[in-house]
Amino acid sequence: MRQVQRGFTLIELVMVIVILGVLAAVALPKFVDLKSEALAAALKGVTGGIDSASAVNYAARSVSTTKGAATQGLTCQTAAVAILQSAAVPAGFSMDNTTALIAGNNTCVVTQTDGGATANSVIIGIL
Repeated sequence: MRQVQRGFTLIELVMVIVILGVLAAVALPKFVDLKSEALAAALKGVTGGIDSASAVNYAARSVSTTKGAATQGLTCQTAAVAILQSAAVPAGFSMDNTTALIAGNNTCVVTQTDGGATANSVIIGIL
């Protein structure tokens, strides 16, 4: 009686290993340098948060002078802290601390301390 052999041949196993190697070589570079993408996303998130907080502050302050924060005449950093209602700009970021805000839209530069990337944020000056 003849026994039936089961299993994979050597060539089939080698081909699977080669295919997995090619897939790993193609996919690996996409996951190696995620830090720069994460830093860029964090900078975009902080500037977006400041822009949104500024719009909310402007709306609240326009309705009643007892709501929100008066940002006109403040520096970018001081105004950002006031509209974010926090003790400081988020950790790892800094803002221009010399420009006094005027009425209307003011462009403030947000700098990321890790890497030095910058992005613009708009803070609306209002009394």
